[in-house]
Amino acid sequence: MKAHTKETQAAITPQIAVQLLKEGNQRFQESIKADRNLLEQVSDTKSGQFPFATILSCIDSRVSSELIFDQGIGDIFSARVAGNFVNEDILGSMEFASKLAGTKLVLVLGHTACGAVKGACDDAKLGNLTALIGKIKPAVAAVTEPVDAASRTSKNIDFVNEVAVKNVHMTIDNIRKESSVLKEMEDNGEILILGGMYDIDNGKVTFFEK
Repeated sequence: MKAHTKETQAAITPQIAVQLLKEGNQRFQESIKADRNLLEQVSDTKSGQFPFATILSCIDSRVSSELIFDQGIGDIFSARVAGNFVNEDILGSMEFASKLAGTKLVLVLGHTACGAVKGACDDAKLGNLTALIGKIKPAVAAVTEPVDAASRTSKNIDFVNEVAVKNVHMTIDNIRKESSVLKEMEDNGEILILGGMYDIDNGKVTFFEK
């Protein structure tokens, strides 16, 4: 599998970009890797890069986008922050990736048993982590069940995972609200903005419906 060129990138629609990630994740689940030479791709991309997707995921060591989607050098832009939320810097990075570098998909990827989400559920406080967790707390508040405070902690993994899903949806809403560039591109059909969840138990990515 060769690195993408300007021509192959241009031929990829947003829908094809989603399919390429789905196929890559399926290979990952089956322990099958695409036939690629990474060092050859390093050489192929030395004069330019033409990725097809931008993925915002958590810093969790188990959730490397390149690995779980079986992608190579020059295939995706990968933005990572604990809790996979957006701020001005990440939005700017996404705008660069989509508007200037030509990616066709923005994927916000959460995952099960997320430590940052657990911290938000427990109102954890630790240095700069306190402010980071504060950005996830709106998702905690938005998940209304269960009502009992004792069940709204990191000990309730179902609650944690529901908050993680809600956080993905709220992050997508924030992308559309805070980036007129990406919103316009989506409205024009140039890109898709989608969410998904990675299951740390089995390696499967579930894509949300638009």
